[in-house]
This record gives sequence, C-alpha cells and structure tokens, in this order.
Amino acid sequence: MSPSRPTLRTAVGTVSAAVLATSTLAGAPAANSAASAPASGARSGATAPRDVAARFPDVKFVDIQGDGGITLKANVFTPGDAPPGRRYPLIVLPTSWGMPQIEYVVQAKKLADAGYVVVGYNSRGFWQSGGQIETAGPPDIADASKVIDWALAHTPADPGKVGMGGVSYGAGISLLASAFDKRIKAVAALSGWADLIDSIYSGRTQHQQAAALLGGAGALTGRPSPELKTILKDFLASNLAKEGDMLKWGAKRSPVTYLDRINANGAAIMLGNAWGDSLFPPNQYADFYEKLKGPKRLEFRPGDHATAEGLGLLGLPNDTWDHTKRWFDHYLKGADNGVDREAPVQLKSRSTGAYEGYKSWKDVPSANRRIALNGTQQIRTDRDSGANGGTVFLSSLLDQFFRLPPMASIPLLPRSAAAVWQSERYTSAQHVRGTAKLHTTVTSTAESGTGIAYLYDVGPLGVGKLVSHAPFTFHGKAPGKPFGVDLELFSTAYDVPAGHRLAVVVDSVDPLYIEHNPSGAKLTFSSPADDPSWLSVPVRD
Repeated sequence: MSPSRPTLRTAVGTVSAAVLATSTLAGAPAANSAASAPASGARSGATAPRDVAARFPDVKFVDIQGDGGITLKANVFTPGDAPPGRRYPLIVLPTSWGMPQIEYVVQAKKLADAGYVVVGYNSRGFWQSGGQIETAGPPDIADASKVIDWALAHTPADPGKVGMGGVSYGAGISLLASAFDKRIKAVAALSGWADLIDSIYSGRTQHQQAAALLGGAGALTGRPSPELKTILKDFLASNLAKEGDMLKWGAKRSPVTYLDRINANGAAIMLGNAWGDSLFPPNQYADFYEKLKGPKRLEFRPGDHATAEGLGLLGLPNDTWDHTKRWFDHYLKGADNGVDREAPVQLKSRSTGAYEGYKSWKDVPSANRRIALNGTQQIRTDRDSGANGGTVFLSSLLDQFFRLPPMASIPLLPRSAAAVWQSERYTSAQHVRGTAKLHTTVTSTAESGTGIAYLYDVGPLGVGKLVSHAPFTFHGKAPGKPFGVDLELFSTAYDVPAGHRLAVVVDSVDPLYIEHNPSGAKLTFSSPADDPSWLSVPVRD
C-alpha cells in the first residue's frame, strides 16, 4: 500500500511551509558574492541571502570541500574580538532535512558572541550543496570531519575543543560523527534519532505520514540518491521481499549501531526530543540514553518534531537552546555552571509545563498500575473506529500550545471496530511518566495484520484525551492460532485528573500508518487464564 496523493500533497505542503517560513523569517535565499557559484547539479536559489549578511555582518559565507570533492555551502561566525593567535571552541552545525544553510544563523551568532567559532553547513544533496541525499550515510559522516578539518585550518578554532550539534537531520549526523571522529568532545542532538528503524518502522509498521513527509521534503529541496528512492519506494509499497535490505540500510544510519564506538570516544552527549515527535518517537532516544556511558543528559518536552527548539531558531526565548549552550559551555569551555551536577534526565510534563528531574530514565516511574484486559473481544479490520493518533505535526502542536491532544468519545466507539477496556475511576490524580506496556493474546483470521493500541484519559462525559499510542504489525501467523503480542506505547508525561479513568482501545486503522489487514479479516483479543492480558501504566506517586 502506498500513500495517497492527498497524503503526499499534505506532507510536501507541510515541509514547504516550514522551509518558506524559515527562509522568510531569516531572509529569502539569494545570490551572495562570497558563495555565488552553485555546486555541480545543485538546486538553485539557495545561496547565502544578502539580507542575512546585512543583518549579521559578522557572518562569512564559504564553500567547503566535502567527501568526494563535492561542495558544501557553509557559513562561519567567529568571536568579534578574536585577536591573532587566540583559539576558541568550535561548534559544527549540519542543517536539518530540507532546511537551507541559514537555519542556525541566529543561534550561531549568539554562540559566537559567547566565544565560539561556529560553522553551519548545508548537508549534502540539499539546496546548493553538492552531491545527493545519502540520509546520514557514510559520505555525510565523512563530510562532518571535512568541515572540522576546514574549520581548524581556516578559523581560530581550538582542535582540542570541538563540538557538534543540530536539529533533526543535523542531530543524527552529529551523533553518528561522534562515533567516527575522536576530536568531537560534546554533542547536542535535538529532535534526532538513535535508531532509524525503531523511529519510522516501530512495531514493524510503516509510519506512512512521516515517511511521506521526509520523501516529499527531500524531493522538494534536494536530490535524493537512487538508493534513497528505492528504499522509500519499497518501504511505502510494503515490499516485504526487500524488508531485510531496508533494515540493513536503516541500521547503517543508526547511532545505536555504533554505540560501542560512541562510548569509547567518550563525547558528552545531550539528547533532546518532544513527547509527540511524529518522525522520531521518544522511546528510541530513551533506550539509547540508558546505554550511553559517558557524560549524558536527556530532555523531553511537549510538542512535535523540532517544535521545542524551533522558536529558538527565530531568536525567541527558548530553554532548549539555553540548555544546549550550558552543555557546550561546560564540556568545551570548562565552565562550572552546574549542568554536570543537575539531575541528568529532565522531563517537562504535557499537563503542567513544569520540569521534573530524575537520576536516570529507569527512575522516572515509581510504580505501575495494571489495567486488566479481561474477556474476549473481536473486531473487523476494515473499519476506522474513530480512535487515532492524530495528524502529523498538527495534533502535537495543539497539545503543546493548547493542551488539546487527539480526542475520541469512548462510549461511542463502535465495538465492531474497536476493542475497549477501562479502568475504575481514580480517586487521586495519576501522574503517568514513562512507557506504558501492553501484553495480550491475538488470534487473526489472516496471516498478516495491523493493530493500533491507544491509551486515553477519560473524563466524566466519556470524552477521551489521547495519552499515548503505538502500532504493531504481524506477518506469517497461522490463521486461527493465538499468539502473544508485547508492545511498548510511545513514552510520555501526562497527568490524569482525579475522578477520571484510563481506557485502552485497540483498532486496526490509523491515517498515520500503513495497515496490513486483508479485506474482511478479523482480530480477536483474549486473556487466557495462564497468560492474562494487561496494560501496565507507569506512574509517579
């Protein structure tokens, strides 16, 4: 099954709006005398803008030779008072997927004013940088080292104090580079990924809107490589014959694959993400964080992909970038600012907007509440029950700014299309913190199928607000034979008010995902006496 044309148009439109907003607010791309010659085959109209140069007179637009001799379009900020012979810490910022090279100019200027050399560069294959989109493949990692080489040769950068960071694609490249370049001493990876497969193929289910958005943005703003085109085609077409190839491709681009190298190199790593990230759900970052052995920090906030740091890119007050600067100040400058003594896991609740500090991710919940999934329920798989995870970006933005997550009337959900279980009403508030886990027994009338599990906060009128969800897909099961399903829902921090209850809903259709249910198939959920079904909710008492 491939995404519909409306889905692709929506995805491309969303990315187009993001690119245009960034370009407009920072200055529309235009030719610049310092970087007027486009790279061979590069997309035109994305050179350093004149009005950015006018607004930031300290910026210098340069061409840097990347891996294989391609040209990387870059901009450089240096401290204004740099005397001859003095060295400054270096921060390298690769751009996000589809973003022009001016993405970081506001934050780069602030960092330069604070005593850093900052080099931001357009990732290969996008806009006027040369090459093709390799999706954080080996050429992208080699590019990062080439940029560091250039900065050490052409700026007053200190070779012993090198940091990397970025948002989204820039975060992933920075983490991967820290595995292969020992010069990198500190990383700030914001809205990135540690496991690419677990991000867009979690539960063995294609995240349709996320993949379509990435593919559409790549085609709109860059030059996808033949390999990327093939991977996306097979992924969105549910080509199981190529599943092994897709898994190998994703593993090659996942920092978790190189965890031993990252730990051996010992860079101080700060990870930041949003609870509702449509592209890279928080679970994979939390799992990766627990496996890091060097200095580390994990921050989760309300919002969607890159929305937690987005306002900071426009120069507005932003705690994500404030924390990033403190991280670099301590681990590149040696500043005694206390960031190393704070609780390393910082969570901002979706309900209160307040930060909570924990010693580790495992320490976040202090107890678990089990909801028994008793009895036997059967659903048809070709019907949309009305329960869903929302719309990419829009839903989590509404939750971030207005605390309005996707909602559904639990009593009105058709039981022919949705299996529903509810807890008793809670006499006190339930502070959900961490990762809810589902265990159940499924019997299918077909060998393949997809289900989506939802956890709702249900008020007195039966209206449920989405707390979390996650999809699961199975293949090769014997029709009519029960099998177990264990599923982790996406991690979150949400407060269920006293007097409310929690509801567990499982259906088979959600616009966010590609489903694998043959027409007319049915799923039965049961709770055998020797293997009862349940959903475990992590709470902080």
